[in-house]
Amino acid sequence: MALPKFEELRDLSTEEIAEQILTTKKELFELRMQKATRQLEKPHLVRHAKHKLAQLMLLEGQRLAATQEK
Repeated sequence: MALPKFEELRDLSTEEIAEQILTTKKELFELRMQKATRQLEKPHLVRHAKHKLAQLMLLEGQRLAATQEK
């Protein structure tokens, strides 16, 4: 699984971004729990989830700032 592309996320609507943020946060929680209990077989997935979450939150912040400027 490659790191998500920022260009792909820009096509999402604001509602889809919020949904993706919640999904990614849940996924990251599950990965951390697996890591803590030594059940995580692919530790790189934690980094991928954090990267995707950061991209989504940046995009959400940009859109929020753009709507407040108007």
